[in-house]
Amino acid sequence: MGIIEAAGLRKTFGGEVPVEALKGVDLVIEEGEFVGIMGPSGSGKSTLLHMLALLDDPTAGRVVVDGTDVLALSSIQKTSFRLNKLGYVFQEYALLPELNALENVYLPLMMLGAPAKDYEKEALEMMETVGLGKRAKHLISQMSGGEQQRVAIARALVNRSKILFADEPCANLDTRNSEIVMKLLRQLCDERRQTIVMVTHEPEHRQYMDRILWIKDGAMEREEKCRK
Repeated sequence: MGIIEAAGLRKTFGGEVPVEALKGVDLVIEEGEFVGIMGPSGSGKSTLLHMLALLDDPTAGRVVVDGTDVLALSSIQKTSFRLNKLGYVFQEYALLPELNALENVYLPLMMLGAPAKDYEKEALEMMETVGLGKRAKHLISQMSGGEQQRVAIARALVNRSKILFADEPCANLDTRNSEIVMKLLRQLCDERRQTIVMVTHEPEHRQYMDRILWIKDGAMEREEKCRK
């Protein structure tokens, strides 16, 4: 059994002309895999990510994450599951500008009720992991886009989340910072067996991933193995 399994996943957005964004997607993602979701604009990549990451509910189908049938959970249970098991990184870093980097990182642990001495220690260790230990007390406005995205990655993983979901995390970064972020994600996968599921448009990102799921018109077109 994979850490993520989906079967018959469908998503239809209502309106005068309903749009079928996902058309019965089946997939399995193994623990410790770095999996990319790629395809043309409007193909359903982000919709699929949102279904797997519990950010939206499918119209039909089944999603099992870490052995839990997540669609059977109540709203409160889903919130708890996300907070304890999942991490998220998006194009817009979604950091709080009035807080410094370290404070942004330990927010999830505060929400989980961890003691202050513990969440500060964990957050600082995670800042060291992403190469920003010396920048921990800097305000977000004092950091580059690449540094901000690494802070967002640290925040996503500080709760030791089993799965990291990333929706085009390098879209707003230049080539150098994109490379730094992708190398960091690959390192996390190799050294921590971190499961990562990432939407991207960039062909050069394939070198960092184990496998690509190609989506077209809301359906699984093909799979591509990227690393031996």
